[in-house]
Amino acid sequence: MRIATTLRLLVLANLILVMTLAFASPSFAVRPDEILPDPKLEARARTLSHELRCMVCQNQSIDDSDAPLAHDLRVLVRERLTAGDTDQQVLDFLVARYGEFVLLKPRVEWQTLPLWLAPVAILVIGGLTLLVAIRRRRTTRGATSQAPAPLSEREQARLAEITGAEQG
Repeated sequence: MRIATTLRLLVLANLILVMTLAFASPSFAVRPDEILPDPKLEARARTLSHELRCMVCQNQSIDDSDAPLAHDLRVLVRERLTAGDTDQQVLDFLVARYGEFVLLKPRVEWQTLPLWLAPVAILVIGGLTLLVAIRRRRTTRGATSQAPAPLSEREQARLAEITGAEQG
């Protein structure tokens, strides 16, 4: 009885896992009517679409997004490529129109420098903090592991007076 219940739960868990993976796969939002007849231009358009952020979804490329704005941007990219623009000209046009945020990987410029340097700064600060903490721990351990200095005669007499013992 117990084996049958365990087996059913295992089958159910596997079914849920398979269904989750099937529905979690990335959706390809490029519609058939958007695809260019020239395979080289289409490949360039897909590459550019992977570099551009959907302004509605924000963490998806326009190639993966089903939003109407992403559709408009995909069409715009293909129109610019068909008109003879280079990949860089298409990107520059979209950045001029929508700002740096449209790029999934922002350019390294003085405006985006904090964005690029912040992770490095955080790692350096964390490493220095860890180094200081380790050094402090070593110095406090070293200080407590040393034997205390012996008592002077005056201190021994005072200790004997307090404890009521005779001085030896």
